[in-house]
Amino acid sequence: MATAPTSGSRSRPNYMYAVISLALVLFLVGFFGLLMLHGSQLVRTFKERVNILVEMTENHTQTEVDTLRQMLEVASYVKEGSIRYVDRERAAELMEDDFGEDFMKLGLPNPFYDMFSFNVDAAQMQADSLAQIREALRALPYVSDVFYQESLIDEVAGNLQTLGWVALGIGLFFVIVAVTLIHNTVRLALYSNRFLIKNMQLVGASWGFISRPYLWRALGHGFIGSVLAILGLGGLLIWMRSLIPELGLLQGGVTFLYLFGALMLLGMLIYLLSTYRVVNKYLRMRVDDLYT
Repeated sequence: MATAPTSGSRSRPNYMYAVISLALVLFLVGFFGLLMLHGSQLVRTFKERVNILVEMTENHTQTEVDTLRQMLEVASYVKEGSIRYVDRERAAELMEDDFGEDFMKLGLPNPFYDMFSFNVDAAQMQADSLAQIREALRALPYVSDVFYQESLIDEVAGNLQTLGWVALGIGLFFVIVAVTLIHNTVRLALYSNRFLIKNMQLVGASWGFISRPYLWRALGHGFIGSVLAILGLGGLLIWMRSLIPELGLLQGGVTFLYLFGALMLLGMLIYLLSTYRVVNKYLRMRVDDLYT
């Protein structure tokens, strides 16, 4: 009866480099996948955290404050629950907390004005929409001016898009490198057993029986590389959430499971197809060609 192919310790190659290369590829592919899945949601979160400041005139009345509050509460562009009112005394206290200096002791008048702060729905965070909102508020007689940092959102969106394309380019480069490395590693492993493989074929062993141990080994190596990539992505997510707390608002537990499952299947498939191709190459070769 034919037996499964084995190789001695001296002929067994080191698969570590191929597994690490595969893990790097899957890590970059997974990173790009995260950007694609949550990039737009992340930009939306940042957009809705940009403060719009409405500065009131110096001689306004309490009635005008209440009127402006009611107007903002019913406005369709204001994010629900984001309206905050800060009077000039409170603004001076906040400034003192930030800079550690009591500005009022300098003998200068309070430079701040009463103001409202609110956030806008992401759909309204466009240059033309913000301009219309600003002009409508500035038209009120008790509003002095409206301020917002318009360039911040465009920079965030542009940086995420650039980062995604860079990650994709690097990922495709490493895919080519990893597939080549895996293919050469597997070919080296089978090269030392090429006569054994051919002898088993000559005595009647089927292609499936001969190639099965190598394919199972390929699945194992692909699984290990996938697990390493998934652990790396999990660590990256934890680290990024510690730096950017807003990332914790993204709901993606099931999405992450789908992504990690896809990475595992991809890793096992890359290794399996490379092994299958090399095994069948030696099985199709003639005996005379094995000596070359």
